[in-house]
Amino acid sequence: MKQMKKDLKAVAKDLKNLTQKTDKMVKQLEKLDKAQAAKKPKAKAVKKTIAKKPIKLSASETVLAIIKRSRKGIDKATLIKKTGLKDSNIRTILYRLSKQDKIKTEGKGFYVKA
Repeated sequence: MKQMKKDLKAVAKDLKNLTQKTDKMVKQLEKLDKAQAAKKPKAKAVKKTIAKKPIKLSASETVLAIIKRSRKGIDKATLIKKTGLKDSNIRTILYRLSKQDKIKTEGKGFYVKA
């Protein structure tokens, strides 16, 4: 009987310790929840949208795109104005594009898409 009383007292003591520990854990969790709740609106307000950088086309792709956009075709002088490239660069690009059968000449110095 005495042994049983000692065992019950030990169990009661252990239960008391466990309840104290669980109370401490609950308080810590409440603090964390409050801290996270306070941080969430700030994170949304600070969040920035990242602007996408435009894809830069090569000189040949730029010239080809300009030629494709023109309905009736385009001449070399207009290509020089629109692209800002030198005359020699435009000539080289036009030659390359015509050899690849992407453009064709329609009259002297007038280019259309193939």
